[in-house]
This record gives sequence, C-alpha cells and structure tokens, in this order.
Amino acid sequence: MAAVSIVTPVYNAAAYLEKTVALVEAQTYPDWELLLVDDHSADGSRELMEKLAERDGRIRVLETEPGKKGAANARNAGTGQARGRYLAFLDADDVWRADKLERELAFLREKGAAFAFTAYEFGDENAAGTGKVVRVPQTLSYRQALSRTVIFTSTVLFDLTKIDRALLYMPEVPSEDTAAWWRILRAGHTAWGLNENLVIYRRPKKSLSSNKFAAVSRIWRLYRDREGLSVLASARYFCLWALRATLRRL
Repeated sequence: MAAVSIVTPVYNAAAYLEKTVALVEAQTYPDWELLLVDDHSADGSRELMEKLAERDGRIRVLETEPGKKGAANARNAGTGQARGRYLAFLDADDVWRADKLERELAFLREKGAAFAFTAYEFGDENAAGTGKVVRVPQTLSYRQALSRTVIFTSTVLFDLTKIDRALLYMPEVPSEDTAAWWRILRAGHTAWGLNENLVIYRRPKKSLSSNKFAAVSRIWRLYRDREGLSVLASARYFCLWALRATLRRL
C-alpha cells in the first residue's frame, strides 16, 4: 500500500498533464500512488492518462460519476479511492519541486500533525517561477484562516489516521477548497505551515484578468452561507482577506 495518495482532477489538461506527472515521478520520496480523476475531458486527456498509467503502475485512472462535474467532485472521487495513509492534492497544471513530498511528510511527522501546507510560488503559463512567493505562518487556526486564503490546494497534505476522511470531501460550492479548509479547522484541527517554496502555481495569461468581482462574491458567500457569520463579522474578515490577497499578488 502506498504511503501517500495524490489526487489530481483532470479536465481538458492534456497540455499540462505529462509535465505534472513527470514531476510527481521525479519525487525524492517514491512511495506514492497518483489518482488521475477524469472530469469528462474532451481534449484527449483520458487517452493520455491511460498511457501514463500503463507506463507507471503507481498511477491509477478514475472518473467522476455521470452527471457530476467540477473539481470538487473529481477530488472527492479520488479521496474516496485513496489507499495511502497520507493524502495530497495536486491540480493538473501545477508543479511540485522534486523534494516536495519528502520535505512536507517529514514536517508533518515531526509536528505530529493531521494537516500541513507549504509556501508556494506564482508561475507563468509555462510554470516558470516568477519570484512571487507566498509565505505561510507556522500554524493556522479557524479564526486566522477566515482572514486569509493562504492555503493553496496543491500544497496540502493530510494524515488519514489523524483526521476523519469525511472532513476532506469538498462541498459543491464556488471556492470549494477554501470551504473545505475552514470546515476542517472549525472541527478543531490546526493547519501547520511549512514555510518552504515547494510548489509552483501556474497562472496562464488569461487567468490574470479573471473576474475579480466573482472572486469577491465567492468569499463573501462563504462567510454568510457556509460559515453563518453576521454581516458585521463577515465584513471584518472580508476586509482583512482583501488586504492580504492584494499584498500577496504585488
């Protein structure tokens, strides 16, 4: 049984998938399984996934259920099939440094933690680092997390012997990953931050001009609908979130 299960949702990611998988295969910690979850791709991604799985027996190909689409459903399908003690998420267009798993797993074990995340760097459309690194605090509680979205999905690692797997299933809402982190922390867990840049967050040019109003609306709705915060409390956390989000991208 693999020590670490890595869940990667795949939707029309044929342009990125081989590089992402190659960097998983290059990890200095080799005891892993990679669950590639096809989210009804139509660009040849499924055929590529099958080819990669034939080449490396540590790779398994799954798919989301008919009628269910989106990153949350894809990650949940992988989470449900994970065989490892530890669970990590990796988006199909992001990349890991070669020692990501080794460094973060050692950190998680050292702290005796259930939930860890790392620093990361913004990358360009080719996943080349831009020098903009998001640093992370040593620990993050629920209240602290409400004022910052510093936990990036491709950096997280969980110990499934210390955390209920049901907590890791993401809700079908916009910003599903943030909603999941808040739920985990609200349940009493602490997120431990490894302040080492081990992941590159690929941002294609088209994403740089994404709808900022939509992002603002998603966070606001999480405060009000998912967390049930008052308007006053939501506004306070939102202002802190907006300030930190702006500084992070400068």
